[in-house]
Amino acid sequence: MAVTEEVGRQTASGTGRGWSSYLAVLGGLLMLVDLYLVFMVAPTDAVLGHVQRVFYFHVPIAIMSFLAFFGVFIASIGFLVKRNRRWDSVAHASAEVGVVFVTLALLSGVIWARPVWGVWWTWEPRLTTTLILWLIYVAYLMLRSYAPNKAQGALYAAAVGIVGFVDVPIVYYSVQWWRSIHPAPVVGPLAEAGALEPVMLWVLLFSFLTFLVLFLYLVAERVSLRNAEDRLTDLRFRLRRSGR
Repeated sequence: MAVTEEVGRQTASGTGRGWSSYLAVLGGLLMLVDLYLVFMVAPTDAVLGHVQRVFYFHVPIAIMSFLAFFGVFIASIGFLVKRNRRWDSVAHASAEVGVVFVTLALLSGVIWARPVWGVWWTWEPRLTTTLILWLIYVAYLMLRSYAPNKAQGALYAAAVGIVGFVDVPIVYYSVQWWRSIHPAPVVGPLAEAGALEPVMLWVLLFSFLTFLVLFLYLVAERVSLRNAEDRLTDLRFRLRRSGR
């Protein structure tokens, strides 16, 4: 009876939304404002026309994927050092969210490339290294799913999460290291001064904020769900041992 009561209590506590609910509401409001800014306030590019508005989604989404994989890198190191499942949960959740964002980055890049380059895909350095990044973290998730057991999957995935992060700076610097038709960076340490008009820059920065809140919400939700799944697994094991 005591174990059954604990199942109900811990399951209920594991499903609490907590502060992630506020992130969801804030993210939704920011997204509405961001859409207005992108389509109604940001000026139309004189060369690319309206298709350039994809830029306000594509760039923040790509940066959020980098942030997610950095989270995998840090959490994987934390897990190997501490062997604490909370670090593993953060790494797993960040990888899932990162794969979603890098997939959207590839798709939005393809949408942008077709009218500008005349092709849906070309094997230029930035696109190729980004595809490799996608493959690395899809393999990360597959490794966790098909490992002989959960403990081994966490260890193997931690190694992949640490080594795989090497591709993130390669993606970022690819336009500098190799001949590329991809546009040069307009924000960040590699961007030239005045690369964007002030209004475009402020709209882009607002998009960064919007997608950052969305990123934090998704990771928080996935960590919460992952922890709830772990608690339920432990409680089911205890129930089987108790003979119920």
